[in-house]
Amino acid sequence: MKEVLEHILKGIVREPDRITVTEAVDENGNMVFEISAAEEDVGQIIGKDGRTIKSINVLLNALAGSSKESFILKVVR
Repeated sequence: MKEVLEHILKGIVREPDRITVTEAVDENGNMVFEISAAEEDVGQIIGKDGRTIKSINVLLNALAGSSKESFILKVVR
């Protein structure tokens, strides 16, 4: 999933080389992806009212299918 997320993010930002995604598991067993990008690209990733990041989250959950794996996306400034 990390590679899919990076591919999606690099397609929507102006500086794709500055995208980094780290993954971890929180105490509840959820997969947490921390996204770091250029300051001017953070708005592109989040989108108006958070629509873009929510859509990416929905897409990741759909790709996971019935595995019941839950994803949390955090944009780090």
